[in-house]
Amino acid sequence: MNSSATISHMAGSTRRQIIVSGGAALAIVALPRHSNSATQSSANPPREQTMSFVKTEDATEIYYKDWGSKDAQPIVFHHGWPLSADDWDAQMMYFLDKGYRVIAHDRRGHGRSTQTWTGNEMDTYAADVAALTDALDLKNAVHIGHSTGGGEVAHYVARAKPGRVAKAVLIGAVPPIMVKSDKNPGGLPIEVFDGFRAALVANRAQFFLDIPTGPFYGFNRPGAKISQGVIENWWRQGMAGGAKAHYDCIKAFSETDFTEDLKAITVPTLVMHGDDDQIVPYADSAPLSVKLLKNGTLKTYAGLPHGLCTTHPEIVNPDLLAFIQS
Repeated sequence: MNSSATISHMAGSTRRQIIVSGGAALAIVALPRHSNSATQSSANPPREQTMSFVKTEDATEIYYKDWGSKDAQPIVFHHGWPLSADDWDAQMMYFLDKGYRVIAHDRRGHGRSTQTWTGNEMDTYAADVAALTDALDLKNAVHIGHSTGGGEVAHYVARAKPGRVAKAVLIGAVPPIMVKSDKNPGGLPIEVFDGFRAALVANRAQFFLDIPTGPFYGFNRPGAKISQGVIENWWRQGMAGGAKAHYDCIKAFSETDFTEDLKAITVPTLVMHGDDDQIVPYADSAPLSVKLLKNGTLKTYAGLPHGLCTTHPEIVNPDLLAFIQS
């Protein structure tokens, strides 16, 4: 698949599907998000809208997927930097088949959401999630976050309205805090994240190939089973978002201190982490987060990489199901 063509298609304001069966064609044409119903007539009845957005207080449009019965327990997935809701395909299909309502959104500045140049920090990310859960009136939901999305989950769940959240899961997540300091001597030096920013500005397209080709999925390890499709899908998702939002988000995921968020969370929380994570080092993240949680459980995966939800869904998904059903 041509990645550039795919991204160009995603960027359009309309979405069209043509389904052809038995020689008869049925066209389902999606309206732009801001359609004018006054111009519709009996000859042009309202057409099916295939994309969903929630508008926040600052007029940012947050794209989301919402699959499954509205009566089923909702599971909300929060993606990592610089990806999109598409990164959860393996989990959404699995839990949809198990009878759950599955929801995933594109963080502001990422994927199909508005490419904002402001608000790219954790307070606003959590407020956007609150706007989504309010709009969908989600209750008793399980919130699952990977990497930066794990920080977003912690920040949101610590502030969520009563009854909104049943459980939380942090996978390869950035809490408690990534950057090295006197209080966090085991963290990564700020120069690591400065390097991220410099590489993004210099050549974002190449940088977004280097990350999945190397440390994100552990494809730089001897004997790794490399998937070119996975690499290109990472690149596709990343390049669909905005460079300014991605630049700002590096500070958000690396320098936000989630210590007080973790202490405030009372719902059962599962912390899952591969001990060969080259993006969010294990020793300075998962074990420290569990110690701060009131009701936390740690599950460590020997030898698994940062992107374990994609590389090993056959391991991750059943463990998630067991936690949700417990």
